[in-house]
Amino acid sequence: MVKNKKLGLWRTTAVAIAGAVVAMSLSVVPASAATVNPGTVDGSQVGSITVHKFQRPNTPTGLPANGTQVSTTGLTPLAGIGFTIQQVNTIDLTTNAGWQSANTLSNTFDPANAAGSITSKGYTLGTATVKTTDSTGTAAFTALPLGLYLVQETTFPAGVTPSAPFLVSVPLTDPNNENGWLYNVHVYPKNSITTATKTVQDASAVKLGDAVNWTITGGIPTDAVIDGYKIADKLDAKLTYVGATVTLADGTAITAGTDYNVVFDAPSNTVSVVFTASGRAILAAHNTTTVKVAVNTKVNTIGEIANTALVYPNNASIVGTPGNPGPVVTPPVVTKWGNITVQKVDQNGAPLAGASFSVYANQADAKAGTNPITLGGQTVFTVGANGQLTITGLRYSDFANGATVAPGDAGYITYYLAETTAPSGYELLAAPVSFLVNAATTAVGVDLQVKNVPSNSGFQLPFTGGPGTTVLYGAGVLILAGAVLLFARSRRSSRSNG
Repeated sequence: MVKNKKLGLWRTTAVAIAGAVVAMSLSVVPASAATVNPGTVDGSQVGSITVHKFQRPNTPTGLPANGTQVSTTGLTPLAGIGFTIQQVNTIDLTTNAGWQSANTLSNTFDPANAAGSITSKGYTLGTATVKTTDSTGTAAFTALPLGLYLVQETTFPAGVTPSAPFLVSVPLTDPNNENGWLYNVHVYPKNSITTATKTVQDASAVKLGDAVNWTITGGIPTDAVIDGYKIADKLDAKLTYVGATVTLADGTAITAGTDYNVVFDAPSNTVSVVFTASGRAILAAHNTTTVKVAVNTKVNTIGEIANTALVYPNNASIVGTPGNPGPVVTPPVVTKWGNITVQKVDQNGAPLAGASFSVYANQADAKAGTNPITLGGQTVFTVGANGQLTITGLRYSDFANGATVAPGDAGYITYYLAETTAPSGYELLAAPVSFLVNAATTAVGVDLQVKNVPSNSGFQLPFTGGPGTTVLYGAGVLILAGAVLLFARSRRSSRSNG
């Protein structure tokens, strides 16, 4: 009876070693100080460790973490995750002393310093074997000698928070048959995926200096403890930073200076949002929502300005630990700004100097002369001696909020030129002239020719004292003489009839 009781305690210890597996697996099994009867382990056996990787948050918790294979129906596998295993040398699990050593090492194992916490106890690690999870999220290490193994997640894509290193013994006690052993062990270390996107809002912007806002949306790791979280935006030099606001999409309150800090580094033109311990606790408690950072800027120079943001989901990505791919990089979004070159010409295409124009964002304002666009502090722009004028600092007509737009879409702009001063001897334009700004107009060269006609369309109107009026006066005298003659004839005819 005593012998059977001892045997049960030894087998409990085998499960306890698996507790290291469970450090980042589906549940935690406490370590035990008991030992195992060495005669129960078949030293001629070889074993395996099969790692299964599935994406959180849909990996369920509360599943048995006892080395057995469990159902993964409905879970999302993670492919391309690299694992490295190393045997802890000189721990012989066919002996009582070996199990005692394994248990002691398990109780002092530090995932934050995995190899160091092993070697500091006088052990060495064997040759590393590396496997990568396949499309089913599985990496199988087969034909393993019996022993204690260190398992580490060593390669993973950006945005994935890796599982912590853990220890696992081969074999483990078979939970379904306490008089048997599991030589083929299945483990389910967990990962969380952090996503990131960025958008731009510039549809209401028309000229340089108008507000152009960028919104960064960062996913939150589905880990019980978030040891670091940061969002950074390195702005293009063509952008001037104005400010930033931070919110959670579900409306949960977070406080600047307490839960997060906004830091702007002027030399690098980079704004960063760094969450504090209290802020990270809020994130962990609301990991189904997202962090939204609105970065407010102004465009200071024309160009097609691409911008990305970085989301750091853990401390390892922030400090750049070896093997960590770093932050999640958002796909770039673009705001586009350019110019147009206008040439003033006469009816024969010869350049005309002296004309001035104002620019408007819609036809109604152009006709009324209201709300002219201010560029460089001016609202009136004069052509040069060559008749040319480059109007610079306008948003592309056909590109808004990071996408191509067409007439009728929000953000599509047709600009208008209204002549305020005509060249000497020429008529003002009778109506505003429409134009577009895009990549083609921003390229070097004249994009639009605006013709003027001579004053009064070239007709010479008569003026006092000139030959034109002499002719008119002479014609008037003749007309008057004719009228007198007709009157005299009428009187004679009347007398003769009388």
